[in-house]
Amino acid sequence: MRLSTRGRYAVRSMVDLAYHSGKRPVSLIEISQRQDISLHYLEQLYVKLRRARLVKSVRGPGGGYLLAKNSMNISVKDILSAVNENMYPVQCISVKDFCDRIDRCVTRLIWKKLGDQIHKFFESITLKELSEEYDKILKR
Repeated sequence: MRLSTRGRYAVRSMVDLAYHSGKRPVSLIEISQRQDISLHYLEQLYVKLRRARLVKSVRGPGGGYLLAKNSMNISVKDILSAVNENMYPVQCISVKDFCDRIDRCVTRLIWKKLGDQIHKFFESITLKELSEEYDKILKR
């Protein structure tokens, strides 16, 4: 399995948001500068993150984004799913009618089990945990 830039940037930017927001909205420009991610790219990601109700936007002066839920209730899996990141190692698990051998492919079972473990792993890591790790890194 290989995460796309979309998935990696979504997680990185959400960790940044969780770490810096506190009680005030954080602008995408701030996240863009700190994380070295294109503002245009972040804007596209945050449309998806908002639709998934992981973030909420605040308009006007001093506006930006806030987490829509407590960071302990947002998993890495939630973030990756929001930006349509495929977490299965092969397409035949996640794409319907991908292969005409699907009914008789014994190796598909292996890839499905692996994908299920990947999902569980990403579900077990919260944004709060990552934000705490980020704090440790910044304080070194």
